[in-house]
Amino acid sequence: MKNAAALSGRQPATAPAVGGDSGSRRGAGRTELELSQAASADLSTRDRVTQLLLERGATTAAQLGVALGLSPAAIRRHLDAMLADGDVVAREQAVRGGRGRGRPAKVFLLTDAARVRCGTHHYDNMATAALRWIARNGGPEAVEAFAAEQVEALEGRCRAAMEDAGDDPLARAEALAGALTAEGYAANASTIASGGQLCQHHCPVAHVAAEFPQLCEAETGVISRLVGTHVQRLATIAHGDGVCTTHIPAQPARVQSGNTVTTVRTDR
Repeated sequence: MKNAAALSGRQPATAPAVGGDSGSRRGAGRTELELSQAASADLSTRDRVTQLLLERGATTAAQLGVALGLSPAAIRRHLDAMLADGDVVAREQAVRGGRGRGRPAKVFLLTDAARVRCGTHHYDNMATAALRWIARNGGPEAVEAFAAEQVEALEGRCRAAMEDAGDDPLARAEALAGALTAEGYAANASTIASGGQLCQHHCPVAHVAAEFPQLCEAETGVISRLVGTHVQRLATIAHGDGVCTTHIPAQPARVQSGNTVTTVRTDR
């Protein structure tokens, strides 16, 4: 015989799971401020982990946890995130003398990329100070000469990587994007209605170039010479844009000899 709930078409009432809904309500009810504070706390802890690894070198998760007052689960969570982001690497701990039973503990070290980021501001400040000294003692021409010399080696390496790119400017732009990516510029090239576009999503000298645009102009000259045609720099990370963008105009049926460089500011 069917019960009354089934005859009425209603589902029978069930008691909430003990502790289940209250936890869900607490999670769902977290404000944006609380989520932001939690994210900031995570970043702050990761900064402290980075600083400790910079100071101590290879360190175990247990040692890091003790130094930071974190539980094993908490320090593992941060280390796993840093491993995923490529900020640290894990290796087996070297054991001198007799080795006990069980697997050796893992130690964690900063990657080269993470170490470079730790010193970015120091190097940027030194480079800016050096260029200011050059400008004071040699004038703008000396800064331009310095910038040209700095990109000379980059141009040589990229030219060698583009040997099989042919003569078409857009094909050469694609090859140049690959060469620049190998140099750490995270570049890509695309075809657009008015020609082509070369985008660089990272600039190693952005902070310095913000004060000394000669660095951007020298780099634009390199792009023009390597692509083999006139180009226009439309945007730069150094001037506050998200991406360094260089426009490569569509080519007429007959390409005229001689390359020119035009830099167009779009941040004004």
